[in-house]
Amino acid sequence: MENGGSTITIKGILSLLMESISELEDEEGRCVKRVISLGMGDPTLYSCFRTTQVSLQAVSDSLLSNKFHGYAPTVGLPQTRRAIAEYLSRDLPYKLSQDDVFITSGCTQAIDVALAMLARPRANILLPRPGFPIYELCAKFRNLEVRYFDLLPENGWEIDLDAVESLADENTVALVVINPGNPCGNVYSYLHLMKIAETAKKLGILVIADEVYGHLAFGSKPFVPMGVFGSIVPVLTLGSLSKRWIVPGWRLGWFVTTDPSGSFKDPKIIERFKKYFDILGGPATLSRFRINFYGFSSKDTNITDESFFKKTLNSLKNSSDICYDWINEIPCIDSSHRPEGSMAMMVKLNLSLLEDISDDIDFCFKLAREESVILLPGTAVGLKNWLRITFAADASSIEEAFKRIKCFYLRHAKTQSQTIVDL
Repeated sequence: MENGGSTITIKGILSLLMESISELEDEEGRCVKRVISLGMGDPTLYSCFRTTQVSLQAVSDSLLSNKFHGYAPTVGLPQTRRAIAEYLSRDLPYKLSQDDVFITSGCTQAIDVALAMLARPRANILLPRPGFPIYELCAKFRNLEVRYFDLLPENGWEIDLDAVESLADENTVALVVINPGNPCGNVYSYLHLMKIAETAKKLGILVIADEVYGHLAFGSKPFVPMGVFGSIVPVLTLGSLSKRWIVPGWRLGWFVTTDPSGSFKDPKIIERFKKYFDILGGPATLSRFRINFYGFSSKDTNITDESFFKKTLNSLKNSSDICYDWINEIPCIDSSHRPEGSMAMMVKLNLSLLEDISDDIDFCFKLAREESVILLPGTAVGLKNWLRITFAADASSIEEAFKRIKCFYLRHAKTQSQTIVDL
């Protein structure tokens, strides 16, 4: 699972954790304890996170209209591309056009498109550590060399820009910025994003801005899209409906050239984009058409109620605060950074306080088997002996999960004399 070795996906390791729990049944075949998953970034697992009725009705109306059962342009329906361009332009100092927008099957496909378009012999790409492992998987399929720069927990998970400069060379094609942060729960300031843009310009590379958690910021720093700095450095913006609209299974994302200087306007580049999307085929026509109901278009009378977004942010902030407070009650885990956005956070594991736990993977498998609580080992996202905790869950489930984690710690805690000997 470690970077540079054979890579396992997040879903893969979570499936293994679930399998280890499935063996723990009583005499009547029932699970000994209710499984609580704080490992998968799927908010729909909990009833407090649901999309709006407006969205459901809009999709239903589209389906029943019988107008959207045929093929659509592989780059996306014009009205869909236009709606996303209008939505993203709200936060930019310039206007995007529909020609800047390409529709994808979720953000994962947008990631693959970005890396496929940048791949060339001997090319390398700079990825954050910890980060989202799909980037490494896609890079390996495209024969892109991966080089990792660290995110700094003591600085609110900011990018180590000195490391970025030392890693880059003439074959570096891009650096990836995930903001709001997955898996760290951070939100980058305007100033830090500007420094990133200036560093990329200095190195002559573009920025891939993964903003799948865009606007899911509930701390002191507002969400600032990387595209704001498109006049400094070319930016490929990747996003989707999944998180903000609580519909990850609908698989509708976008790949957008936020580039007012026109670096991507070369006809050969545009033609290459289009040909690649011809191969992909695009997501379902139905989901591509009914994007306006999300409040993307100011002309849409069925605009998503702003209270829906506020409720989501309030729920995430409340859940993250519960996590943070509980972490301070359990000695073997620590987080110096209170989450400010997205749906997950990184927690450091102190193995010196545990008697029979070898590493983060061992911790997670034993926790799953003993307490039916699922956490993701940090190794899966590039940070050994850390844990990723997803807080997109209802308060009662989080409370129960951490009560069990505390029991697990007490069961495996070293005695004071053992700890002194280790020190």
